[in-house]
Amino acid sequence: MFSRWRYRKLKATDYREEEVHNDDIVRRGVSSRAAWWNRERYFGSILFNICTFLLPALYGTLSKLWVAQIDGSMVATTDAYTYIGVFAEVINEGLPRGVFTVIGDRSSRTLQSRINLTYTLLYTQSLLGLLLSVIFCGAASSFASTFVPPETRDASLTYIRISSFSTLFSAINAAVGAATRALDRPDIPLGINTVATFVNIILDLALISTVRAPGLKPTVNTQAGIRLACDGCGALAGVLYFIFTSKKALSSTPVSMKTATEPNSIALKQLVRAGVFTFTESAVRNALYLWLISNIVSMGNTYATAWGVFNTIRWGLIMVPVQALEASAVTFVGHKWGAWRNKVGKEVRRAKAGWMDIWKIIQPAIKSFVIVFWIEILLFIVLAYTGGVRSFAYYLSNSDTAADVTEMMWKSIEWCYIFYALSTQLATILLATQPRWYLYQSLCSNILYVLPWCIAVTRIGMTADNAWLYHRWIFGGSLVVSFGIIVVVDVIWAVWLRSGKSEMAPIRDSV
Repeated sequence: MFSRWRYRKLKATDYREEEVHNDDIVRRGVSSRAAWWNRERYFGSILFNICTFLLPALYGTLSKLWVAQIDGSMVATTDAYTYIGVFAEVINEGLPRGVFTVIGDRSSRTLQSRINLTYTLLYTQSLLGLLLSVIFCGAASSFASTFVPPETRDASLTYIRISSFSTLFSAINAAVGAATRALDRPDIPLGINTVATFVNIILDLALISTVRAPGLKPTVNTQAGIRLACDGCGALAGVLYFIFTSKKALSSTPVSMKTATEPNSIALKQLVRAGVFTFTESAVRNALYLWLISNIVSMGNTYATAWGVFNTIRWGLIMVPVQALEASAVTFVGHKWGAWRNKVGKEVRRAKAGWMDIWKIIQPAIKSFVIVFWIEILLFIVLAYTGGVRSFAYYLSNSDTAADVTEMMWKSIEWCYIFYALSTQLATILLATQPRWYLYQSLCSNILYVLPWCIAVTRIGMTADNAWLYHRWIFGGSLVVSFGIIVVVDVIWAVWLRSGKSEMAPIRDSV
């Protein structure tokens, strides 16, 4: 009787463990009873990602405050760092954004292959980042003439040359961050930002803050040098941390460290196959955005400063939950997509998915959608009725006029960012499964809505007095339109997958 009871218990346990594996809740070496805060569980990864995104958001806000105390007229110059980052996003959202369909596939690919893909990505991104840094440094004058207000253009050249090499470090950070999240190691990007922020705080306090050492006369270039040094420290820490963890993971496998760390054509081909869609999407979107930014800069220093401050507030601390939930959603949708691909067969190019299969794949994105909805509603109510936006804008710009313009911008389009937060979570379904569909929805939004506005602003004859009348429709309207488009495209993606019409690339290990 005891043996029969024990047999039934073991069978039930085996079934539960198999079900857990099929649902892709845990991977090899992780207990099915792992605590919810474990980094390889959905909610545990959110905690890591919140801490990861919170640190640079705090520093980005603080750095603008330091510069405003040094010279309020140079606050708009610091946005050149942001616009350099927009260019860098094209390579940082290219191959790295596509890793969740390959490196994130923990069911169909071996750990050795996933680590080899990561090293290949790291080498490729480093070369692209270095090339872009050299180009920015050599074209500093042309860059300033387009993205820096005329009043501070000449004084901004050194700042741009220093900041240009941040592209190299951001490319490395993007590669390590995306790949290690796909490997269920969100602690590594957290380590990157912890080191960078810790060093930033020390150097800022010592050199440019209001409690700096007496006798020092910092400039905006001091802040640029500090940021570059700390970005480099963060990138170095991330690479070393990844090398240490990957060496430890490979120690018990038959594949040598040398074989796994050498980039190869098979790995690069698989990364490019997924990354070409995210690269194209990012290139089109950011090209149109920079087109609009050049128009904003032409409106003068006050308007450009107000827009920069608005973005610092909106894309800084307030956007942390959105970014954290997106990172967790795209990681776990990728895991579930890999589990389904493994079930139907690695070599199958077209397979029909049942509605229950589709529901299991998209569950992490739906969870993030529901959570971010309530967070954004709460933040909107609090910020809309407390009146704290203007005070915050004044502290960041040290200008009453810029603060007033920022408050006006905030009140007119802040509600649109609720739709952005929701569409970001829904987009993870496409990004982590079939990136070509992610490209399709972005092209629909940018070509059908944003591009006509980009052409129109060159012919309207805008001035600083009437510019926001048009810009609020451009930036706010695009967020609402994008939400509607992503909902439609997600539905079409699901219907195509259900009917077996979606074509999928075969899965092959690189080592």
